[in-house]
Amino acid sequence: MDWQPDEQGLQQVLQLLKDSQSPNTATQRIVQDKLKQLNQFPDFNNYLIFVLTRLKSEDEPTRSLSGLILKNNVKAHYQTFPQPVAEFIKQECLNNIGDASSLIRATIGILITTIASKGELQMWPELLPQLCNLLNSEDYNTCEGAFGALQKICEDSSELLDSDALNRPLNVMIPKFLQFFKHCSPKIRSHAIACVNQFIMDRAQALMDNIDTFIEHLFALAVDEDPEVRKNVCRALVMLLEVRIDRLIPHMHSIIQYMLQRTQDSDENVALEACEFWLTLAEQPICKEVLSSHLVQLIPILVNGMKYSEIDIILLKGDVEEDEAIPDSEQDIKPRFHKSRTVTLQHEEERLQDDEDGEDEDDDDDTLSDWNLRKCSAAALDVLANVFRDELLPHLLPLLKGLLFHPEWVIKESGILVLGAIAEGCMQGMVPYLPELIPHLIQCLSDKKALVRSIACWTLSRYAHWVVSQPPDMYLKPLMTELLKRILDSNKRVQEAACSAFATLEEEACTELVPYLSFILDTLVFAFGKYQHKNLLILYDAIGTLADSVGHHLNQPEYIQKLMPPLIQKWNELKDEDKDLFPLLECLSSVATALQSGFLPYCEPVYQRCVTLVQKTLAQAMMYSQHPDQYEAPDKDFMIVALDLLSGLAEGLGCHVEQLVARSNIMTLLFQCMQDTMPEVRQSSFALLGDLTKACFMHVKPCIAEFMPILGTNLNPEFISVCNNATWAIGEICMQMGAEMQPYVQMVLNNLVEIINRPNTPKTLLENTAITIGRLGYVCPQEVAPMLQQFIRPWCTSLRNIRDNEEKDSAFRGICMMIGVNPGGVVQDFIFFCDAVASWVSPKDDLRDMFYKILHGFKDQVGEENWQQFSEQFPPLLKERLAAFYGV
Repeated sequence: MDWQPDEQGLQQVLQLLKDSQSPNTATQRIVQDKLKQLNQFPDFNNYLIFVLTRLKSEDEPTRSLSGLILKNNVKAHYQTFPQPVAEFIKQECLNNIGDASSLIRATIGILITTIASKGELQMWPELLPQLCNLLNSEDYNTCEGAFGALQKICEDSSELLDSDALNRPLNVMIPKFLQFFKHCSPKIRSHAIACVNQFIMDRAQALMDNIDTFIEHLFALAVDEDPEVRKNVCRALVMLLEVRIDRLIPHMHSIIQYMLQRTQDSDENVALEACEFWLTLAEQPICKEVLSSHLVQLIPILVNGMKYSEIDIILLKGDVEEDEAIPDSEQDIKPRFHKSRTVTLQHEEERLQDDEDGEDEDDDDDTLSDWNLRKCSAAALDVLANVFRDELLPHLLPLLKGLLFHPEWVIKESGILVLGAIAEGCMQGMVPYLPELIPHLIQCLSDKKALVRSIACWTLSRYAHWVVSQPPDMYLKPLMTELLKRILDSNKRVQEAACSAFATLEEEACTELVPYLSFILDTLVFAFGKYQHKNLLILYDAIGTLADSVGHHLNQPEYIQKLMPPLIQKWNELKDEDKDLFPLLECLSSVATALQSGFLPYCEPVYQRCVTLVQKTLAQAMMYSQHPDQYEAPDKDFMIVALDLLSGLAEGLGCHVEQLVARSNIMTLLFQCMQDTMPEVRQSSFALLGDLTKACFMHVKPCIAEFMPILGTNLNPEFISVCNNATWAIGEICMQMGAEMQPYVQMVLNNLVEIINRPNTPKTLLENTAITIGRLGYVCPQEVAPMLQQFIRPWCTSLRNIRDNEEKDSAFRGICMMIGVNPGGVVQDFIFFCDAVASWVSPKDDLRDMFYKILHGFKDQVGEENWQQFSEQFPPLLKERLAAFYGV
């Protein structure tokens, strides 16, 4: 029995579909309400499918729209469709997949996939066999429509198709798809490859069984005249390179030759897919071996791909030089994510750098379509430079000369990008040329083309490390002078590039910048009045980085006079709900830490506002958890950033923060934050707890009995940063509590010992754990010493790498006291203890005495002869140091 619509109902639905294409918002609202009403009637969906599949007299957009509204209904409430309605829809889809209009075929395909993805593949057993059957149709539209639907199903449900739940339909489907690689229609060939491509990354068994046929068929299509087919062939080869390189190796020479051609394809989409091949190949161990002989062809192709295309330049408004007065459109501004505070120890060998260096490659043109041939070529050159190092230069240097001094700006610009892309991998080999190149790049900073100025900023930042290693007058001073001018450029893209580059330079130069602080601050403060919204956020970052880099040198009345008024003015302009507070709070946090007592005049309003932000967020979270239907979930980032700034204040102001804490309910709020469900909130609360413990313990002490159990339960390495900060806070509390720590030792000790013995624990967490165990032992040796044997070896190995400081000092005193209580606990691992002691450069006199007593005590205990045998195992350097410092 076939369902038939009621004529009046049909006219009503058609009217609704026409109205919904109206641009008028009031009409749109009426349409939405009407849709809600009609959805109460189960057979409304029958009308929708009827319009899509049967009403050939209607225009295509209206029919397609009917299908898309039906798709949304399927998505939202397919489970509640009456059986006859669901059956009618399915049957109509399969009967009309070959509609004469490609738009309608595509819409039906989307509808079929949506039904299939609602868990209906199992409930619609005839779907796949029928679609596969329709592929054999003599009618082109039917075959193409069925393939379109199959491709969408393969994209959406690839895992399910390769599972026992459906009796592995792929065993039939893959061989079937492979037959269509030779079809006369390019559209069908393209569908066939796209379907098979869905199963490469998951190594579907049915595909692996036919892998050689697949590769053979791909090679046969290598020179297909259709760009879409070529694109899918390239995509397949890139994925096979990742999962079945073994099958490609015998043909590698010809595949590389093919990809060299395709990377220069006249169709940019094909060229982009092909260019991904070099990125993927660079990650394979065989890269060097198979690619060396082809570099001579590949490098010029990649370099050529790094030029802006004409369309790029139009999109980038490359000919608009002065746009600083045009306000930013809000969608240009990427959402900011705050990185919560993690407490780390400073190492000799490494300054802690953010993990964000990986995104460098697209700093230069991130408003373009996110990924294009220029970016892909640059990224490929970057990774290949890291594989081949200086072997790349003979292929590049002859080209670079021609590019960097080219009269055409587009070519010159691409040369500067090339120079930046190879900075990391080819640094050694580039050093001889830098004395000539860096001044040329600094000159390019004042090029008349904005896109040249902005790329020069980025490339120079990639060589900042070298610049800083030379005498400052040679390159640092001229670079800094020019970059500061660019920060005040009249082009927004250049301002942004210059600000980012300057932040990198600050990180590299650190205190080298101190002589120029006055000049730097004048520029950054002037930019405040000049910048539009987006760049203002980057400017905060540059100021925060400056404070981190020069530290207490910023604490001079004249600098504070320049910097603080504009920052506080912004602070007062922003509302509590404004996300721009994030970068500003992060910036102020760095500034407060650097200025220390110099921040005192500004601390009160800043402190109050942070407490308010925490309180507001907690209150909103509470309301949301009680009435989720009436209240929105809060954005907890506000609270996290506020906690981090409070940490910065506590660290910067030290004991001066005491009166602020005394007048606020921060300890009560902290108690709630420490129990928040979101790990980042707990992470920042433990950092603040540790900082308050150091700055004003009198306010923390009354809460210890409540806080310690919470700290104990957060010693869970599943959340590394939370665990790390909790561990550090416990260590700080130990130092203040002294012997009164005793009732709490058992709450935390076992977890700490477990963490220090876990394989693959990150270095920072290991060091913090070792210090806290040492500090616990320092204040409660009797309680901790019995476990000495369980942690002494990893304890020694993790602390030998950190430089002499207060934390290391207290931890080693603790170990010495525990050895005094339980000398047997260290006997088996004594060589590790000796090594850890030798890692001290200049311990305080009384600590040196402790070491001396333990070493000599051990030596006397075992006797001269045994000591000789024992110390034979020492590496020569260790032997020398112990003899020189402790006479053993």
